[in-house]
Amino acid sequence: MPSASLHTLLAYLLFPPTKLNRQKLARQLAGKTVLITGASSGIGEQLAYLLSEMRVHLILVARREAKLQAMKSEIEVKAAARVSVFPADLRDPKEMEGLLTFLHQLPDGLDIVISNAGHSIKRSIRESLDRYHDFTRTMAINYFAPVQLLLSTIPLLEQNQGHIINISTVNVMLIPMPHWAAYQASKSAFDTWFRSAAPELNRMGIATTSIYLPLVRTPMILPTAAYRKAPAMSPTHVAKMIGKAIYTRRQTFKPWWLIFGGLVSLFFRTMPRLSRKKGNGHEDV
Repeated sequence: MPSASLHTLLAYLLFPPTKLNRQKLARQLAGKTVLITGASSGIGEQLAYLLSEMRVHLILVARREAKLQAMKSEIEVKAAARVSVFPADLRDPKEMEGLLTFLHQLPDGLDIVISNAGHSIKRSIRESLDRYHDFTRTMAINYFAPVQLLLSTIPLLEQNQGHIINISTVNVMLIPMPHWAAYQASKSAFDTWFRSAAPELNRMGIATTSIYLPLVRTPMILPTAAYRKAPAMSPTHVAKMIGKAIYTRRQTFKPWWLIFGGLVSLFFRTMPRLSRKKGNGHEDV
C-alpha cells in the first residue's frame, strides 16, 4: 500500500468523520450571538466560515485586524451571518477591558462563547532557564485570559441560558511529557478551572462543553518539525465537531482512543526509568 494511502487510512481511523446536522445547527443558532476567540486562523477561522452560513451574529476576536476585516468582508458578501470584529491581544489588560466593555454593550447579550485562542511552546527545561517569560505569556493566554473573559460574561450567558465551549487538548488527560511544561501546565490549569466551575454554571442554566483535541494541522504546530508529517485533524473537521457540540450540548468530546493513549504515554514515560535501573547495578540492589 502506498505510504500516502496508509497515512490517509491512519488519519481516518484516528479521526473518524463528524456528521454535522446543519439544519439542527441553524435552528439552534438562529438570531443568536456567538463569540469566537482566536478567530483569524486555524480552527477559529474555519468555525467562523462554517457558522457564517447561519442567521447568526458572529463576534470574531484575534490580534490580526487586517485578517479579521478580510474575513468580515468575505462573509457578509457571500453568507447569511452578521459579523463584528474586535482586534485584541487578550494578554493585554487594556485590550481585554475594551473587549469586555464591547460585549456588555451588546443589545441582545451573548449566547455562546467559543474559547479557542491559545499559544503553544515546545522547549526543554534546560533551554528555559532564562526564559521565565515563556511561562508567564503561555499562562496569560491559555489560562488567565479565558478565566477573565468568562468571569465577566457569565451574567450575560446566564441571562440567555447560553453555552461555553472550551477548545482543549488531549494532553491534559495524558501523562505530562518532557519539553511541553509551559503549554501543558497552562492548558491543564484552565481545564481544571472549567471542569470545577461547570456544575455551578450548569445550575445557572449555562451549558458547558470541553472538546479534547489531538494534533490539529494549524499554524500553531508549524514550528515543531516532527509534527509536519504526523497524522493530524484538519481545522475544518474540528469546526464540524464544534458545530455539533452547539446543538447537542454534550459535555465532552474526545477521541475514542484516548483511554489507550493514556496507557501508551504512561508506558513510554516509565521506560527510561526502567532502562536506567537496569543499567546501574547499585540501583537494582
